[in-house]
Order: sequence, then structure tokens, then C-alpha cells
Amino acid sequence: MTYISPLTPHQQEARKLVILGSTGSIGCSTIKVLAEHPNRFEVLALAGARNARRLAEQAAALRPPFLAVLTDEVAAELKALLPAGYTPAILVGPQAYVDLARMPEADIVLAAQVGAAGLPPAFAAAKAGKIIALANKEALVLAGHLFRQVCHETGAVLLPVDSEHNALFQGMWGHDSKDIRRLVITASGGPFRGKSLEDLRQVTREQALAHPNWSMGAKISIDSATLMNKGLEVIEAFHLFGLPLENIDVVVHPQSVIHSIVEYVDRSMLAHMGPTDMMLPIAYALGWPDRLPLSLEPLDLVALGQISFEAPAMDIFPCLRYAFDALRAGQSFPVVLNAANEIAVDAFLGGRIAFLDIPALVERALEAHTDTDVTSLDAILALDSTTRATVRSWIGN
Repeated sequence: MTYISPLTPHQQEARKLVILGSTGSIGCSTIKVLAEHPNRFEVLALAGARNARRLAEQAAALRPPFLAVLTDEVAAELKALLPAGYTPAILVGPQAYVDLARMPEADIVLAAQVGAAGLPPAFAAAKAGKIIALANKEALVLAGHLFRQVCHETGAVLLPVDSEHNALFQGMWGHDSKDIRRLVITASGGPFRGKSLEDLRQVTREQALAHPNWSMGAKISIDSATLMNKGLEVIEAFHLFGLPLENIDVVVHPQSVIHSIVEYVDRSMLAHMGPTDMMLPIAYALGWPDRLPLSLEPLDLVALGQISFEAPAMDIFPCLRYAFDALRAGQSFPVVLNAANEIAVDAFLGGRIAFLDIPALVERALEAHTDTDVTSLDAILALDSTTRATVRSWIGN
């Protein structure tokens, strides 16, 4: 399992948990898992960026001693919303996330921030030797090579929360890695599966956000619509499981009940099936190596009727191809890919560019880039910042 370090036998006392990104979709699903297993976990800290109201509701229910937000204004709003008699420490700014991630008392850090902002806290947790339930795929897209090295050095345990990688992890667990031939990542195809390029010229923000199967945040929903989400997942799987890129495939599976497939050298396949609910992979990561019962509705195979697969249309959705190309081109190219995409997606959501401008800007950024040294976190963050500034200038012009 490459750098997924061995986990010691399950401790009997409650695991102490830090949740970074508690107010997002992954964070809210995590809170639901905790509600079903209140004696298995003790929440030490919640970090919620700018959503003071939701964070206050979560904090009032869980009463962690530490909270974190990004600005002083949000901190003041949060403090006013907390119930009388509950006075947690409220940390402010990006450094607060890093400090919480490496808390000595923490057993597990759930890294659920969206985008490259989640890299420094996740990396801090790895350096501190934590169990990391990783829902921030960008951390591995930008710095997978560094995570591999640090986890080997510190014994940090990296458990994937993305539904696809969690499914692969479950399919691989208990098997020798030398027996694995191929990883097949499934994709729903997003809201525009089967559409032509001409159709995509008229796409609106609301149409792109309307994912057919999953309830997700805005950024991930747009990435799903462009298939960039699958591209990022390919890069994540490459770093997470250590297989060559040519042994990682993507297939479109519109029903989204098979979350990914592991193919073995004897050509047998283990496919992970389950409801389209993020509580499932979250619970598996938080409870691993135990499997936690959940109150989800079971998958009704008869009602499902049939499942289907098709090849992704990379000519219509080139972001997936760009991700493969970036990984082949060198370690710095995925940094550029991700940075350009984040700025382009934000511009599309803000109504400043059209849907098809997203892949166009990503392609332009990759073509303009020459491979550079990214052997340190500072170098990665500097390249990320430079790329963002460049793409913003293109959009502004």
C-alpha cells in the first residue's frame, strides 16, 4: 500500500478527532457519522472557514475546546453565536488550520478543505505522524511525492476519503500489492454526459452545478462537470497507491453505484458498490480497521435494474486528458494544472468566463509552463501562487 503506514490495533478509548473543513459537504457528512457513533470519537477541534452560523451550530452540539475560522470578522460573528457558558479557544487564519492539524492530543485529522488551501494543514498532520482521513485530493495532486516521503519518515497513516479512492482501498485491503494489475476509477459523467461541444457553449452556472447523483460543494460540482475531478483523482491514485500511470484507467458509470474497481493479475475484479452517500467512505476511514454500522438506505439492486459503462469523451471533456498529460510531463505540471483550474472554476462561478473557458485556460497554463523544481513545500506553494496570478491576469484581459 506504498506509504499508507501500518495502523496499530484499535484503541478502546474514543479517538480524538480534528475536523478541518467542518462546514463543507464532507464536514457535514462527518458530523452525521459522529452522531451515529457518539462514543467512538471525541472532537477536539472544528475549523469552518467563513460559515460562522453553521460552525456555531456544530460547535454547540459537539462542544470541542478549539474552533478555527479564516478572519477576525468571522471569529467575532462566531463568538456571538455560541451558547452561553461555552467558551472555546477561537483560532484565526490559515496558520490556525496548521496548528490544529498537528495538535499533540489528536489521533485523527479529517482534512476536508477544498482546493490547494488544504495542502499545508494536511502536510503538517503528516509531519506530526497523525492518522489523516484525506478528503482533500489537491494535497496529493500538488505534493504527492512529498507526502510519500514524509509518511515513510513519520509513520503517518493516510486513509482516503474520496469515494473512489476509498473504494479502491477497500478492494485492495488484505491483498498483496504485487497482485494488483489495474485500478479502474469510475465517473458518473457529470451533468453533461453525452453533450456535444456546441451544447457546452451555452452551459449556465446552475446547469453545471446540478450533478445527477451526488450532493457536493460548488467547486467539486464544476470539476465533475468538466471531468477535471476525475483527472485529479487519477493523479491522487497514482501517488496514493503507487501503480504506474498506465495501470490507472477511468470509465464512465452513470449509475454511480460502483465506486471503483481493482483488477488483479489473474484478471479477476473486485468492485466496490454502495449508496451514493459520502457517509460511507467517511465512516470507513474514521473507523478503520473497524467497519462502523450506518443507518443509510441499502442499495436496492432490483430497483437499480442494470448498470452500464462507457469510455470518457476526452475530446469533449479534455480536462481529464490534461491531467494524464500533466502527470507524465513532470512533478510541477500537476501544480500548474490545479492552480489554473481553481482560478478558472472560480471565474466561471462568478460569471466572468464561459464553461469552455475552463479547459482552455488550463491548457494555456500547461503549454506556457516549463518543468521546475518542486522538491519542497515552499516551492510548490510559490508555483501555485504564480500560476494563479498569471491565470487571473489572462481572465482580466
